Amino acid sequence: MTISYTHRVRAAVSALVLAAVSLTACTGGDSGSAAAALDPAAEPQRLAGVCPDNVVVQLQWQPQSDMGALFQMLGPGYTIDTDARSVTGPLVAGGKDTGVDLTLRAGGPAIGFQSVSSQLYVDDAIHLGIMHGDQLIAAAGSQPVTGVTPLLKYSPAILMWDPASHPEWRTIADIGTSDATVVVSKEQIFPQWLVSRGLIDRSQLDTTYDGAPARFVGDPTIAQQGFANSEPYSYEQDTPAWNKPVAYQLVKDVGFEIYASNVVVRTDKLEAMAPCLSKLVPIIQQSGVDYHEAPEAANATIVDVIAGDVAYTPYTEGEAAASAALLSDNGLLANEADGSFGTYDPARTQRTIDDLAPVLAAGGAKLPTGLTGEQLFTGRFTDPAIGIP
Repeated sequence: MTISYTHRVRAAVSALVLAAVSLTACTGGDSGSAAAALDPAAEPQRLAGVCPDNVVVQLQWQPQSDMGALFQMLGPGYTIDTDARSVTGPLVAGGKDTGVDLTLRAGGPAIGFQSVSSQLYVDDAIHLGIMHGDQLIAAAGSQPVTGVTPLLKYSPAILMWDPASHPEWRTIADIGTSDATVVVSKEQIFPQWLVSRGLIDRSQLDTTYDGAPARFVGDPTIAQQGFANSEPYSYEQDTPAWNKPVAYQLVKDVGFEIYASNVVVRTDKLEAMAPCLSKLVPIIQQSGVDYHEAPEAANATIVDVIAGDVAYTPYTEGEAAASAALLSDNGLLANEADGSFGTYDPARTQRTIDDLAPVLAAGGAKLPTGLTGEQLFTGRFTDPAIGIP
C-alpha cells in the first residue's frame, strides 16, 4: 500500500519551505499528492542523465535525525510506500530540482535485521547504502563496499546506566571495574573493541539487547548500549515506566573513532557510479551542512514519514530536535580539522582499520591482507571546500 503525504506546517519550518509544501490529509490506497513546482538546480547539481532516474539508498534503521542530510535532499510531494518501508520524492539540492528522484528504504526490522552490505549485494535496484565505519570494515572480506562520504564525523554509540543505581560511575571504565552486566546487541562491534582495550570484561557482556527499554527499566543495575541521540531522550521523555534521566559516555570519547553513517557503494560498482558520485557527493556534503545550520525542515519530513507508517517506532518532533542539537553540540555532526565537512582523514581511517582488524579477526571475520583506509574510504568525490561556516 502506498500512502502520500506532504510536509505538515510547523512553526519552525522556513517560509520558503512552507510556500513549497502542499497540505493534504493522509489517504489510504494508491494515491499521490501534487508535487510543488521546483526551480531547477544549477548545472553542476543537475543529475539527470548522469545518475539513475531514481537514486535508491538503503538506510541502517528507520528514518531518524542522524540521517538528516538525506532527508534534507528529499523534496516536497514525496510518497510513502508502507509495503516497501520506503519514501520517494524529488532529489533536491538546496531545495532545487536535480532532475532525478530519491528513494530512502528503511533498514533494521524493515529488512529482517539484515546488514546493509548484504542488501546491496542481493538487490541491484539499490545504488547506495548507509553503514557505520566498523561495519564497512567488517564487510570488506565478503561484501566489499566503499565509503564515499560520512554523514557523521563520529558515532553516537554509548554505554548508558542509571545514575541512581550507580552514582559511582562516571565513565565506561568505571563500568568495567564492576561486575555489572553490559547488555548489547550481538551485531555491534564496539563492545568487543571495549573488551580488547580492557575497558570492560568479556564476562560482563550480554548480547540480547533488542532495542526495547523493558530490560533496563526492569533491572536498572545493568549497563546498556544505546545512541546518544536516541535512548537518553526517549527514556526520559517518552518511556512512562522510566521518565527520568540516564547517564552515559560516548564510545568515541574512549577512542572508538569510527566515521558513522557513511554513504557507501558496492566496490565493484564504484567505477560505473563514478560520474554520478562526482556530482552527487558534494550535494550530500552540502545537505549535511544545511542540516547542521537549520534542521527543522528535514526533521519535519522525518517525523511526517514516521507518522505515515504504523510499522515504525514513533518519533516525535521533540526527539528529532533534541537529536539534531545533540549531534551538533557534541561534535558528531561537525567539520574535520581542515574545515571541510563530509570528508575523510586518511590517517584516522587507517588507525580505525588497525584497531579493528584484530578484533574482527578474533570474531571470525576474514579480512583481506594489507587492507588500507584509502581502499575503503575514498576522498575521490568529496569537495574539501564544503564546510560548516
